Formats: sequence, structure tokens, C-alpha cells
Amino acid sequence: MLRYIYADQLARHPKLAASMFKDRADQFKTRLGWEVSVDDTGAERDEYDAMNPLYVIWELPDGTHGGSMRFLPTTERTMVNDHFTHLIGGGTITSPLIWECTRFCLNREAPSRVAAALMLGGGEIMNGFGVRHFVGVFDARMVRIYRMIGSSPEVLGTEGKGRDAISVGLWEFAPEAQAKVAARAGVSLELSRLWFDRAFGRGVARQLACAG
Repeated sequence: MLRYIYADQLARHPKLAASMFKDRADQFKTRLGWEVSVDDTGAERDEYDAMNPLYVIWELPDGTHGGSMRFLPTTERTMVNDHFTHLIGGGTITSPLIWECTRFCLNREAPSRVAAALMLGGGEIMNGFGVRHFVGVFDARMVRIYRMIGSSPEVLGTEGKGRDAISVGLWEFAPEAQAKVAARAGVSLELSRLWFDRAFGRGVARQLACAG
């Protein structure tokens, strides 16, 4: 199932949180060879985890992490604006209608539908919080995954070639795309909305977005 958890709520879900940060270390450090910090417990965290982001997490039947993404409004500090503005011409992306999505991570044993389920959760955030676009940095290996899911971004800028390419992309989530992603995830739109409403209350997030 999908869970929507802010960083300051992770302590209520210790097994899920611990396995998420360890899977991040496995993916980004071990498998991809990124220069990320891994602590003595084998967990990968960075400075943006300290900014109370919202995590969308696929929880496996045993209560551990199957996959996750991390979201922050671009009105706050973001990875794109702090480190990747050279890919978008030197400007910044700042809008209450655009959130940044980072740390797309999958447990190495997760079935392929988990990636689509995470994208479905991203669509619920857009619908619930009045977000128009997500922005994020991705590497070449993700291009195939996004295409398979049916949620490819508009590429704003790229550096490098082939497998070494790094890009900044912008996603929108149209209703017709949502249905395709839900089918790929094997999750009905009704169940997806139920999971979101359990986290935030029916209509509460939209009311907050309108009030802002």
C-alpha cells in the first residue's frame, strides 16, 4: 500500500523508515555509485531530509520499504535550485504550484508495478494539494522506467551523454495519464484516493491549498 508520511512522522513508523533509508544507500551508493553519505547504520540521508519533506512510500506486506519518493515545495530550498541551475540556464524554479521530487528509490526486490504506484501517489499529491508540476533531477537509467510507467517528463536541460547523462525534468499529471499509471500499478483509482484520504483527510489538503 501507499503511505504519505512527513519526515517528522517517520518515528511512528520505525521499521518502514529504517528500511527506506537503507534501501536508498543500497540503490544510490552501492548500485549507482553516487557520492552520497551513508551513516554507521547503513542509512543514506542528506540535508533535504532535515527539511521535513513529504515521502510517498510503498509499504510491503511485512511493513518494510518497497519504494519511495521525496517531495518539497520549490518555495523552500531544493536540490534543483541549490545544485543544478546550470542545467536550466542559470535561473531557479520557484512556485507554490511546482514541487520538487527527489530520491526515487526502489527496493532491489520490488516488483515493477511499485514504480508505477509511486507515480500514482505523485498524482494524488498534485490533485490533493493543487500542484501543477513536479520538477526533478534524473539520470539516464530512469528514462526507460518513466517511459514504461507512462509518465515521461519534459526535459528542461541535460549534461553528459549516454549512461552518464543527467537531466532536469518537469512532470504534469493529466487525468488520462493517471488512469494508465493506475492500470500499470494494478491499483484502482478509488483505492489510490482512499490511501491519500487516510493520510490527510477527505478534502483537507485541497482546502489548505486553496487557502494558501
